[in-house]
Amino acid sequence: MEITWRRIEEQDFPLLRMWLRQPHVKRWWNHETTADAVARDFGPAARGEEPSEDLLAFLEGRPVGLVQRSRLRDYPEYLAELAAIVPVPDGAMTIDYLIGDSRQTGQGIGTAMIHSVIVRTWAEHPAAPCVLVPVVAANRPSWRALERAGLRRVGVGNLEPDNPVDDRTHYLYRVDRPGTGGWRSHLPADQNAQPRPSTHPPGGTLSHTCCDRAQ
Repeated sequence: MEITWRRIEEQDFPLLRMWLRQPHVKRWWNHETTADAVARDFGPAARGEEPSEDLLAFLEGRPVGLVQRSRLRDYPEYLAELAAIVPVPDGAMTIDYLIGDSRQTGQGIGTAMIHSVIVRTWAEHPAAPCVLVPVVAANRPSWRALERAGLRRVGVGNLEPDNPVDDRTHYLYRVDRPGTGGWRSHLPADQNAQPRPSTHPPGGTLSHTCCDRAQ
Protein backbone atom coordinates (compact mmCIF):
# COMPACT_ATOMS: atom_id res chain seq x y z
CA MET A 1 0.00 0.00 0.00
CA GLU A 2 1.83 3.10 -1.25
CA ILE A 3 0.92 6.44 0.30
CA THR A 4 1.98 9.68 -1.40
CA TRP A 5 1.88 13.17 0.04
CA ARG A 6 1.71 16.87 -0.64
CA ARG A 7 1.22 19.97 1.46
CA ILE A 8 -2.34 21.18 2.02
CA GLU A 9 -3.33 24.11 -0.18
CA GLU A 10 -6.22 26.51 0.16
CA GLN A 11 -8.00 24.72 -2.67
CA ASP A 12 -8.22 21.69 -0.36
CA PHE A 13 -10.25 23.47 2.31
CA PRO A 14 -13.66 22.31 1.01
CA LEU A 15 -12.42 18.71 1.21
CA LEU A 16 -11.18 19.28 4.76
CA ARG A 17 -14.55 20.78 5.73
CA MET A 18 -16.32 17.70 4.38
CA TRP A 19 -14.00 15.35 6.26
CA LEU A 20 -14.27 17.26 9.52
CA ARG A 21 -18.06 16.96 9.33
CA GLN A 22 -17.99 13.18 9.12
CA PRO A 23 -19.22 11.54 12.36
CA HIS A 24 -16.16 9.31 12.73
CA VAL A 25 -13.89 12.38 12.45
CA LYS A 26 -16.07 14.80 14.41
CA ARG A 27 -16.14 12.36 17.35
CA TRP A 28 -12.43 12.91 18.03
CA TRP A 29 -11.49 16.19 16.35
CA ASN A 30 -14.55 18.19 17.49
CA HIS A 31 -13.51 20.91 15.07
CA GLU A 32 -15.43 23.89 13.77
CA THR A 33 -16.38 23.27 10.15
CA THR A 34 -17.41 26.66 8.81
CA ALA A 35 -15.40 27.97 5.88
CA ASP A 36 -14.02 30.75 8.07
CA ALA A 37 -12.95 28.33 10.81
CA VAL A 38 -11.17 25.99 8.41
CA ALA A 39 -9.42 28.94 6.74
CA ARG A 40 -8.42 30.29 10.16
CA ASP A 41 -6.99 26.99 11.42
CA PHE A 42 -5.45 25.57 8.25
CA GLY A 43 -4.67 28.74 6.29
CA PRO A 44 -1.45 29.75 8.11
CA ALA A 45 0.19 26.36 7.51
CA ALA A 46 -0.97 26.31 3.89
CA ARG A 47 0.65 29.72 3.37
CA GLY A 48 3.85 28.78 5.18
CA GLU A 49 3.15 31.16 8.06
CA GLU A 50 2.86 28.40 10.68
CA PRO A 51 5.75 26.10 11.68
CA SER A 52 3.56 23.00 11.50
CA GLU A 53 2.94 21.03 8.29
CA ASP A 54 -0.50 19.93 7.11
CA LEU A 55 -0.03 17.00 4.74
CA LEU A 56 -2.64 15.48 2.44
CA ALA A 57 -2.30 11.70 2.05
CA PHE A 58 -3.11 10.02 -1.26
CA LEU A 59 -3.74 6.36 -2.04
CA GLU A 60 -3.76 5.44 -5.73
CA GLY A 61 -3.94 9.14 -6.57
CA ARG A 62 -7.01 9.87 -4.43
CA PRO A 63 -6.94 11.86 -1.17
CA VAL A 64 -7.66 9.64 1.83
CA GLY A 65 -6.48 11.49 4.90
CA LEU A 66 -4.68 14.29 6.66
CA VAL A 67 -1.56 14.31 8.80
CA GLN A 68 -0.47 17.32 10.83
CA ARG A 69 3.24 17.23 11.67
CA SER A 70 5.14 19.64 13.89
CA ARG A 71 8.24 20.11 16.00
CA LEU A 72 7.26 20.18 19.65
CA ARG A 73 9.73 22.94 20.43
CA ASP A 74 7.71 25.24 18.17
CA TYR A 75 4.85 24.95 20.70
CA PRO A 76 6.60 25.39 24.07
CA GLU A 77 3.54 25.25 26.30
CA TYR A 78 2.39 22.01 24.74
CA LEU A 79 5.93 20.67 24.94
CA ALA A 80 5.91 21.43 28.67
CA GLU A 81 2.66 19.50 29.12
CA LEU A 82 4.12 16.42 27.46
CA ALA A 83 7.47 16.77 29.25
CA ALA A 84 5.61 16.55 32.56
CA ILE A 85 4.60 13.00 31.56
CA VAL A 86 7.55 11.61 29.58
CA PRO A 87 11.03 12.76 28.56
CA VAL A 88 10.91 14.80 25.35
CA PRO A 89 14.23 14.97 23.48
CA ASP A 90 15.19 18.22 21.81
CA GLY A 91 13.96 18.22 18.23
CA ALA A 92 11.19 15.65 18.84
CA MET A 93 8.35 15.70 16.32
CA THR A 94 4.68 14.88 16.75
CA ILE A 95 1.84 14.00 14.40
CA ASP A 96 -1.94 14.04 14.29
CA TYR A 97 -3.97 12.24 11.66
CA LEU A 98 -7.37 11.35 10.27
CA ILE A 99 -8.94 9.25 7.55
CA GLY A 100 -11.58 11.29 5.77
CA ASP A 101 -14.02 8.64 4.56
CA SER A 102 -15.41 6.14 7.06
CA ARG A 103 -15.66 3.56 4.26
CA GLN A 104 -11.86 3.57 4.10
CA THR A 105 -11.37 2.78 7.77
CA GLY A 106 -10.61 -0.75 8.88
CA GLN A 107 -8.46 -1.43 5.81
CA GLY A 108 -4.98 -0.68 7.16
CA ILE A 109 -4.85 2.78 5.58
CA GLY A 110 -4.36 4.53 8.92
CA THR A 111 -1.43 2.31 9.82
CA ALA A 112 0.09 2.80 6.36
CA MET A 113 -0.28 6.59 6.64
CA ILE A 114 1.42 6.66 10.03
CA HIS A 115 4.23 4.40 8.88
CA SER A 116 4.78 6.41 5.69
CA VAL A 117 4.84 9.84 7.31
CA ILE A 118 7.25 8.69 10.02
CA VAL A 119 9.67 7.22 7.48
CA ARG A 120 9.45 10.51 5.55
CA THR A 121 10.11 12.41 8.77
CA TRP A 122 13.53 10.81 9.18
CA ALA A 123 14.49 12.06 5.69
CA GLU A 124 12.78 15.45 5.77
CA HIS A 125 13.72 16.36 9.35
CA PRO A 126 17.22 14.93 9.86
CA ALA A 127 17.57 16.54 13.28
CA ALA A 128 14.48 14.80 14.67
CA PRO A 129 15.48 12.06 17.13
CA CYS A 130 11.98 10.66 17.60
CA VAL A 131 8.28 11.06 16.98
CA LEU A 132 6.11 11.34 20.08
CA VAL A 133 2.33 11.00 19.76
CA PRO A 134 -0.27 11.54 22.51
CA VAL A 135 -3.67 9.94 21.93
CA VAL A 136 -6.74 9.97 24.14
CA ALA A 137 -6.98 6.58 25.89
CA ALA A 138 -10.60 6.11 24.81
CA ASN A 139 -9.60 6.07 21.15
CA ARG A 140 -8.44 2.47 21.01
CA PRO A 141 -8.48 2.18 17.19
CA SER A 142 -6.12 5.16 16.96
CA TRP A 143 -3.55 3.89 19.41
CA ARG A 144 -3.76 0.40 17.97
CA ALA A 145 -2.90 1.90 14.57
CA LEU A 146 0.15 3.52 16.17
CA GLU A 147 1.21 0.18 17.62
CA ARG A 148 0.81 -1.54 14.26
CA ALA A 149 2.95 1.18 12.68
CA GLY A 150 5.78 0.39 15.12
CA LEU A 151 5.31 2.94 17.93
CA ARG A 152 5.53 1.90 21.56
CA ARG A 153 3.56 3.17 24.52
CA VAL A 154 5.97 5.02 26.81
CA GLY A 155 3.69 6.88 29.21
CA VAL A 156 0.24 7.63 30.53
CA GLY A 157 -0.91 11.03 31.76
CA ASN A 158 -3.58 13.68 31.81
CA LEU A 159 -3.99 16.11 28.91
CA GLU A 160 -6.94 18.21 27.85
CA PRO A 161 -9.00 16.22 25.32
CA ASP A 162 -10.22 17.93 22.18
CA ASN A 163 -13.72 16.57 22.80
CA PRO A 164 -14.94 17.45 26.30
CA VAL A 165 -16.91 14.20 26.54
CA ASP A 166 -13.61 12.30 26.86
CA ASP A 167 -11.58 11.66 29.97
CA ARG A 168 -8.24 13.47 30.30
CA THR A 169 -6.29 10.20 30.27
CA HIS A 170 -3.91 9.97 27.32
CA TYR A 171 -1.40 7.38 26.18
CA LEU A 172 1.90 8.60 24.79
CA TYR A 173 3.55 6.66 21.99
CA ARG A 174 7.08 7.02 20.69
CA VAL A 175 9.30 5.77 17.90
CA ASP A 176 12.99 6.63 17.59
CA ARG A 177 15.03 7.35 14.51
CA PRO A 178 16.50 4.02 13.36
CA GLY A 179 19.97 3.36 14.66
CA THR A 180 19.86 5.90 17.49
CA GLY A 181 19.13 3.55 20.38
CA GLY A 182 16.63 4.46 23.08
CA TRP A 183 13.22 2.94 22.55
CA ARG A 184 13.73 0.43 19.79
CA SER A 185 12.35 1.47 16.41
CA HIS A 186 10.50 -1.11 14.37
CA LEU A 187 10.28 1.12 11.31
CA PRO A 188 12.56 0.30 8.36
CA ALA A 189 14.56 3.13 6.83
CA ASP A 190 13.48 2.12 3.32
CA GLN A 191 10.51 4.23 2.26
CA ASN A 192 9.31 1.38 0.04
CA ALA A 193 8.95 -1.01 2.95
CA GLN A 194 5.36 -1.95 3.77
CA PRO A 195 3.88 -2.91 7.08
CA ARG A 196 0.74 6.44 10.85
CA PRO A 197 1.37 30.90 16.21
CA SER A 198 -0.62 29.18 19.02
CA THR A 199 -0.17 27.31 22.25
CA HIS A 200 -1.03 24.06 20.49
CA PRO A 201 -0.55 23.05 16.88
CA PRO A 202 -3.38 24.27 14.62
CA GLY A 203 -6.71 22.52 14.96
CA GLY A 204 -6.48 22.01 18.73
CA THR A 205 -4.49 19.53 20.79
CA LEU A 206 -3.00 16.41 19.33
CA SER A 207 -5.28 14.24 21.43
CA HIS A 208 -7.89 14.10 18.68
CA THR A 209 -6.13 11.62 16.42
CA CYS A 210 -8.64 9.79 14.29
CA CYS A 211 -8.06 6.51 12.54
CA ASP A 212 -11.37 5.08 13.61
CA ARG A 213 -11.28 1.30 13.17
CA ALA A 214 -7.89 1.62 11.47
CA GLN A 215 -6.16 -1.72 11.02
